[in-house]
Amino acid sequence: MAGVGTSRGSGTGPKGKRGPSAPRPAGYHRRMRTPPQPAPRRWLRKVEETSAGGLVVDLDAPVPRAALIGRLDRRGRLLWSLPKGHIEPGESVEDTAVREVEEETGIRGTVLAPLGSIDYWFVTPDRRVHKTVHHYLLRATGGELSDADVEVTEVAWVAVADLPSRLAYAGERRLARTAAELLADPA
Repeated sequence: MAGVGTSRGSGTGPKGKRGPSAPRPAGYHRRMRTPPQPAPRRWLRKVEETSAGGLVVDLDAPVPRAALIGRLDRRGRLLWSLPKGHIEPGESVEDTAVREVEEETGIRGTVLAPLGSIDYWFVTPDRRVHKTVHHYLLRATGGELSDADVEVTEVAWVAVADLPSRLAYAGERRLARTAAELLADPA
């Protein structure tokens, strides 16, 4: 007599599961599963890019302040950063910094000192990009704060002392601390 939950001759055990020696249904053959193959590796072209930008400061304000730009990231978060952009043919790195700051903030400035460079990698659908951005400390000489540039969501004056807590990127926070040290040194 068959035990509870089993059926003789059906090839199945409890709950319809096959035992190791259970007969296979007619037309059955065991197929070997092939392990998943990795996607073919697509080599992306490596590209070097150089940009320039800066931290423009208003030293005539009661508290020294700097103009920052805000851009929305892919998640819709507003990230504050320093203005920067590509170097045009025949343009010096310093001239690019002055131009980009004015285009993205509306504030004209003159270069006071180099702040340093930041480099990072990013990937586009067809290339890997190694980007180096040269930053300068600029003194505001005129203009009005404006977010007219299509690449910019917002612009704001931020106290120089508050820059490290407002800037989204670690490299730019480091440059802001360097700027604060340069501005504090009367020499």
